[in-house]
Amino acid sequence: MKKIIRILIIIAVLALAIFCYFRFYFVFGEGVRSGELNYVVHKGLIWKTYEGKLIQTGIKAHTTGVQSNTFDFSIVDEEIAQRLMTESGKVMDLHYKEYFGRLPWRGHTKYIVDDILSIKEKNTTIDDQNIDVLSTIAPGTDGSDTVIPGLY
Repeated sequence: MKKIIRILIIIAVLALAIFCYFRFYFVFGEGVRSGELNYVVHKGLIWKTYEGKLIQTGIKAHTTGVQSNTFDFSIVDEEIAQRLMTESGKVMDLHYKEYFGRLPWRGHTKYIVDDILSIKEKNTTIDDQNIDVLSTIAPGTDGSDTVIPGLY
């Protein structure tokens, strides 16, 4: 009887360890998100973590018009967080890992940014690419003196 109880306890501990690994440490997905960095903050009551928000432009389904999509993320590496804090408002490509669950000492989200791929200044001028868009929207214009609010 004691042997069966020991085996059941060992199986339960192993099952719990496997569950915790897949829930909190197994990388479910990874990728790159691009957009304008809104902010990075260092916050928390017990565990201070770095949290950030990236604003992605594009068309969101089931809505009309152009809407901003946001990407909330956490940062574990303090060096990356400090660099992002100084680059707020710039357009960047961030590499992230996605987990099934979050841990309080790792961050408030299940998305963990682990690398900065590129940082660019925000483009606020009309360039050749936008001229094509303007002439499609306002036929007969070359875009040189036409400004359509909210286009860029």
